[in-house]
Amino acid sequence: MDLIAAIATGSTATAIGIVRVSGDGCFAACDRVFRPRNGVPFAQQSSHKMVFGEMLDISDAVIDQGLAVRFGGGHSYTGEDSAEFHCHGSPVVLRELLSALFAAGARQAEAGEFTRRAFLNGKMDLTEAEAVIDLIDAQSAAAAKNAAAQLDGGLRRRLEPVQEALIDITSRFYAVVDYPDEDIEDIQPQQIRSALQTAEAALSDLLRTAQRGRALKNGLSTAIVGLPNAGKSSLLNALAGYDRAIVTDIPGTTRDTVEETVICGGVLLRLVDTAGIRDTADAVEQLGVERSRRAAANADLVIVVADGSQAPLTVDEEILALAAKAPHWIFAVSKDDLNPGAGTAAWTLPNGLRKPDASVSFNSVHPGGLDTLLDAVKACFPSGTPDDAGSLLTNARQESAVRRSLDAVRRALTALQGGLTPDAVLTDAEEALEAVGELTGRTAREEIVGAVFSRFCVGK
Repeated sequence: MDLIAAIATGSTATAIGIVRVSGDGCFAACDRVFRPRNGVPFAQQSSHKMVFGEMLDISDAVIDQGLAVRFGGGHSYTGEDSAEFHCHGSPVVLRELLSALFAAGARQAEAGEFTRRAFLNGKMDLTEAEAVIDLIDAQSAAAAKNAAAQLDGGLRRRLEPVQEALIDITSRFYAVVDYPDEDIEDIQPQQIRSALQTAEAALSDLLRTAQRGRALKNGLSTAIVGLPNAGKSSLLNALAGYDRAIVTDIPGTTRDTVEETVICGGVLLRLVDTAGIRDTADAVEQLGVERSRRAAANADLVIVVADGSQAPLTVDEEILALAAKAPHWIFAVSKDDLNPGAGTAAWTLPNGLRKPDASVSFNSVHPGGLDTLLDAVKACFPSGTPDDAGSLLTNARQESAVRRSLDAVRRALTALQGGLTPDAVLTDAEEALEAVGELTGRTAREEIVGAVFSRFCVGK
């Protein structure tokens, strides 16, 4: 492939900057822009070993001193001859080095082109390629761990048993049909059923990870709702770690939704502080109240804040009804430092409403005042076991492919149960295999043909 180059680090000044280059003629181009101090031509330097030298601009003038490393084809990120230059992170220096590489025959790499070449050269499958951007965009430690494990093939390993089961039954059937003179045993309905059931179980388990995977990657939409002056904005500020929202003793201070992204109990939350929900004649405040209702209706998690400094505790039934419709909701009594005896036992849930996932009391001013709330959020969205890392579906493409594969497997099982012939049953099995192949980039037809020849026609 042609030679590409790009600045791999950001556009702002940093201590270290990296320029990457990959493709045909890589080492010859690097010889024109880098002068190793050891006097050995770049192409003859040891692979995967840093060497100190001078970076040169278009006119061969020294623009920096730093390190360079070459990666021999087949042992690089892209699977091609590649190199990296590690120099000081001045944007001027990096641009001058990049211009020199362009003059030496390289072109500007397109967005994601290094990773695309890695996929095309068989260095990673599609799930691993997607994990690269997930790792770059990770906003929590859990998201980073999942992306790193997926980059290491975690999702592929969960799909491999499905692929192998489906390839086994389809390739055996075609081997019998295409090579009738060979002594190949016919595949039995029970063998087909067993393989399909294995695939169904694995795909069902995988599909159930989609919601957790989306939450891990994108965060959870979380609406903080309650009556005016309940302590909603104080809670947002405490979670954010700074005064994100204005807090006063005047009811109705918050008139619009205020958003902030925070890590709460290890969970990434996209918090929405809302206007206090109440009947009001103020047209502007009423618009804010309507936005509050919409935020609660669209939230993954609703935190209902009730003012714990009041006696008796005031809880609005409309607010509770809104919260109870959310996938998860928490009832939280604020200002427990002002009225320690109030707690959460002083309220009664109206009849017919779904119970909250948790009922807690908290305060936003004392150290540890949010601990019970953080624990409640973490309990709503458990992180899973270490074995789960890398095996969560984290985007719509992955979820769609698994869902289509599962639907096809279930159709195949229904056809088998209805007494249809193996060729009719395996049509759906092939469709399931094709959908799984979309996840990893493996073509179903090639896999089946390869299995026929490798398993049943060795030496023929």
